[in-house]
Amino acid sequence: MSLKTLSRRAFTAGALAVCAALPFAGALAAPFVSERITVRTEGTGPDVILIPGLNSSPRVWASTVDALPGYRYHLVHVAGFAGQATGANKEGPVAAPVAEEIARYIKESKLKEPAVIGHSLGGTIGMMLASRHPDTLSRLMVVDMFPFMGLFFAGPGASPARVEAVADGVAAGMRATPPALRSQRANDTIAGMVDTEAMRPVAVKDSMASDAGVGIRAYRELLVTNLMPELAKISVPVTVLYVQPKSVPLPPAQFDGVYKSGYAPVRQLTLKRIPDSAHFIMWDQPKRFREEAAAFLSVR
Repeated sequence: MSLKTLSRRAFTAGALAVCAALPFAGALAAPFVSERITVRTEGTGPDVILIPGLNSSPRVWASTVDALPGYRYHLVHVAGFAGQATGANKEGPVAAPVAEEIARYIKESKLKEPAVIGHSLGGTIGMMLASRHPDTLSRLMVVDMFPFMGLFFAGPGASPARVEAVADGVAAGMRATPPALRSQRANDTIAGMVDTEAMRPVAVKDSMASDAGVGIRAYRELLVTNLMPELAKISVPVTVLYVQPKSVPLPPAQFDGVYKSGYAPVRQLTLKRIPDSAHFIMWDQPKRFREEAAAFLSVR
């Protein structure tokens, strides 16, 4: 036997011995695979799940993650939004099955009651997660989302059939938008949702890179989904940051009352109006948002 052959065999045997000695060497967890979401992690520390909104990407959280180290952030990207392949979101509902996938991600990744922050549609998904899987998270922050958007579109007291009809009309109008006008519509919409002009191109780029069909179905789902009857099932603390859109000409106290009434079933609730901001609070009031997020995450 040559020295070369002996050295190769000795090396192989030594490597196998080392691997055998490693704890759980043969039982490494399989990576999480989903056709509805992808999840990227950043940082180390207590777990925090960040869910962006309609036609948005994890880029909405970039400055917040940079400003608040000391956590392991799980950045959710919904299939069909902001350049992601449509996957299983190609048909049917989006928000509800995505909430189920996040619950599965938490369990399969063995996360211990992470905090969850969701913006807009991500806030709706967060409420679904907290009400339907209350044992999976420790607390929830909803960023500018009401538990029943149909109320604003169809009016208080509207029947479910009326809400469905209004939502169908909105969705039909969105589908009828010619491709040539889609970019202009996106710019106009984002201008009303982001006061900070420097950040508008980020939101427009994500919107234009989103699948129109997925976005329209998710928006319709948002309008017809009434989570108010489910809120009493939420057992964890909930913080809601909200703004009053310029398009809603109600007295501030009356608008505050709408939010208080909508979230009334939540047992542990903190409601905070954020002034001088549009829908993307993390961009329009970054200092205030980081302060609120830091206070929310510091609670043990």
